[in-house]
Amino acid sequence: MKRENLIKRVADTSMTWDVVVVGGGATGLGVAVDAATRGFSVALFELDDFAKATSSRSTKLVHGGVRYLAQGDVSLVLEALHERGLLKENAPHLVKNQSFIIPNYRYWDNFLYTVGLTVYDILAGGLSLGRSKFQSKKKTMEWLPTIRTEGLKGGVVYHDGQFDDSRLAVNLAQTCEEYGGCPVNRMKVTGILHNAEGIAEGVKVEDVLTGNVYEVKARAVVNATGIFVDSIMAMDVPTHEHMVQPSQGVHLVLDRSFLQSDCAIMIPKTDDGRVLFAVPWHDKVVVGTTDTVREKPELEPQALEQEIRFILDTAGRYMSRKPQRSDVLSVFAGLRPLAAPKKEGKSTKEISRSHKIFVSVNKLVTITGGKWTTYRKMAEDTVDKVISLNLLEKRECVTRNLHIHGYLPEPDLTNHLYIYGSDITAIRTLMESDKSMAEKLHPEYDYTVAEVVWAVREEMALDVEDILARRVRLLFLDARAALEVAPEVARIVAKELGHDQTWIDRQVQSFTELAQRYILK
Repeated sequence: MKRENLIKRVADTSMTWDVVVVGGGATGLGVAVDAATRGFSVALFELDDFAKATSSRSTKLVHGGVRYLAQGDVSLVLEALHERGLLKENAPHLVKNQSFIIPNYRYWDNFLYTVGLTVYDILAGGLSLGRSKFQSKKKTMEWLPTIRTEGLKGGVVYHDGQFDDSRLAVNLAQTCEEYGGCPVNRMKVTGILHNAEGIAEGVKVEDVLTGNVYEVKARAVVNATGIFVDSIMAMDVPTHEHMVQPSQGVHLVLDRSFLQSDCAIMIPKTDDGRVLFAVPWHDKVVVGTTDTVREKPELEPQALEQEIRFILDTAGRYMSRKPQRSDVLSVFAGLRPLAAPKKEGKSTKEISRSHKIFVSVNKLVTITGGKWTTYRKMAEDTVDKVISLNLLEKRECVTRNLHIHGYLPEPDLTNHLYIYGSDITAIRTLMESDKSMAEKLHPEYDYTVAEVVWAVREEMALDVEDILARRVRLLFLDARAALEVAPEVARIVAKELGHDQTWIDRQVQSFTELAQRYILK
């Protein structure tokens, strides 16, 4: 993807797009891919970088939602299990089968979760990832060598999906472009355009990098900005009342030695009523999450002290080696866009995670809620809604069996490049073309110079944060290591994009300030 080429298409004032999508996270990218693959012309504008906010800060799971099954929300679980299976088939280089074990300390729980998870498997039908089974205490200890054994009565193993969220976002942007779409990052939508009848007919957008402003006409405008949907809705109808309640989820990243297993741990009942996961991810362990109401949306939300303590304390009850603050390699927080409850006092964990579509009096279509697992269905429903409003002609959705960019049926998961899927060959060619390209960015990690160059040339990465947070994920895995390599990454990016030493110095300074937020003091 070449940003300058996409900007030229945006600047063409003679063009009226079929759809303009505001927001470049999971939902917006999904809508853009759905519309583009139906043959519609699509432009997508993202204020920052693709998946900058919520969509890069998930628990890294593609799942049906065991908790929703316990709450009796069978329709949501059915939908998510179906979508989980499709995503595994359409992006096998990013989504893998992950075994989870629920360690039980009451005999009744062994029975309860075996029955419940068998229902979970049945609901998945032909897209099941594997059968749930009861495990003896001995077997549970073999599978989870670091689990607390005192009082352990056995466990239940079940299967869900595990993935890399921001890598999928990048691949969706590439897929969108391959089907004729125009996804552009660093583009700030500053207003909604309306025709003489008051109907939304495009957006006013500013290129954050150059300050250039464009008026982009479209037959339909979709607001898919997640936690920020209210601000776009207010551009359309100034009297709009806020409806999204941000809910914060925090994750701590630990060394793999705390798990010593390819299996994940799922704790079904914690003090705040949520589940807690400890999931292997890129040779580390992601532990979370929390559910804390926040007042306003933020691009870089900060973990609260009580959330950090909650995760450490809860994990410490189930791990033979209790994690301490000093063991945390990175801490990251994300905000879920939950439609605010009608009933006062309803907690965020009780609000349905199903997605919702709103249509304003001016036919601005807003999609909010949901989760990564169901992004494709959310997109299908959104484009179908646009068609039902007679803004576009009827065309059938084709994404159920659409291979996402990078599709590779059986990737070698022992090769750290597996997340690039079919692009691995091109990256290896880069590494072979110049021995400096094969050099590691950090002695303890396998990321190479070639991956930085590839991210700039082919994945629209524009600065150090884009690279280390959302292309190679080092900031999320080990914030201190990311700090160490930032100057070198800045030099590589500057060389690729023609920036000077002043730009490099500013980048190192801004990234250093950002990375400090991911380090527990």
